[in-house]
Amino acid sequence: MAVKVYIGIGSNLGDKEGNVREALRLLGEDGRLSAQEIAPLYKTGPVGYTDQDWFLNTVVSFEADLAPQELLGLLMEIERQMGRERTIRWGPRVIDLDILLYGDAVVNTPDLQIPHPRIVERAFVAVPLADLAPDILLPGGKTAASLAEALSKEQTVERYKA
Repeated sequence: MAVKVYIGIGSNLGDKEGNVREALRLLGEDGRLSAQEIAPLYKTGPVGYTDQDWFLNTVVSFEADLAPQELLGLLMEIERQMGRERTIRWGPRVIDLDILLYGDAVVNTPDLQIPHPRIVERAFVAVPLADLAPDILLPGGKTAASLAEALSKEQTVERYKA
């Protein structure tokens, strides 16, 4: 049975826009995922480790026919294929793929937490998510739209123009 999932995509190394498009292509090649909607690209400032270039971020909704752990494995394999190296926490990356929401599921394992634990702290996630699902309730009881509005006052997020 297919489940609606939201995946965050970001890049701040090399051809950022090309990296996001390549990740979307690779996700679309997996027969267990069917893309539904893609939010616009946003240019965002780094969070956490700030001594790095700006990011391009978006959120994509999919219908997924795979379990949360299988989806995580797929995302990590795509990151690996695209050359992601995990050296600095929240550091520069060719591609970053995060499961934000997986239906109504709550998952709390050492390697996977759903809803994503920092979804309510990051404008680069909340703003594009609000483009796709403004009324979706997030942890803490706020809608994506109200959270996006609040966070975008504190963090740099602007619509990307190529």
